[in-house]
Amino acid sequence: MGKFKPLMFLPPALFVALAALFWFGNMREDRDSLPSAREGQQAPGVVVTQLGDKDTFDDDALRSGEVTLVNYWASWCAPCRAEHPLLEELAQDVPVFGVNYRDQPDRALDFLDELGNPFAGLVADLPGRMGLDWGLYGVPETYVVAGDGTVMLRFAGPITRDVIANRINPAIERARAHTQ
Repeated sequence: MGKFKPLMFLPPALFVALAALFWFGNMREDRDSLPSAREGQQAPGVVVTQLGDKDTFDDDALRSGEVTLVNYWASWCAPCRAEHPLLEELAQDVPVFGVNYRDQPDRALDFLDELGNPFAGLVADLPGRMGLDWGLYGVPETYVVAGDGTVMLRFAGPITRDVIANRINPAIERARAHTQ
């Protein structure tokens, strides 16, 4: 018989440990949510440029006493195109402010001409600085902001009917209660 070699058990043990880590890491309740350092804190400043002749928004609009949504989007973003009709529906209940992120202004304006403009105010974040301040992960991304400027929810990814029902609408209700 050969000599016992404890190191031969190391690769299978590492495999089992990594498998357990991945298994339990994916078992958390909401795998789709990304943590946000902004939730529960004041919304960062609005530092952007005007997009064409569209109405803009500023810090005061996020602290006007009214619940708002801030949606980061771009014309080159296919999921942004897919969620656009749902933003138009949301805009009938709550003001939606759009931040066109790192896009070409003419393409962004063409996008809105083609699909419609659901935004109560619209700005361009050409260098991406505001997105960094907000902790943007990528586009599309939507924030629910209470009337005092507190970020109540950050949702990374395209909005769907399920997301509206289970994430956005409950956050809007929390924001309304927070604002009163």
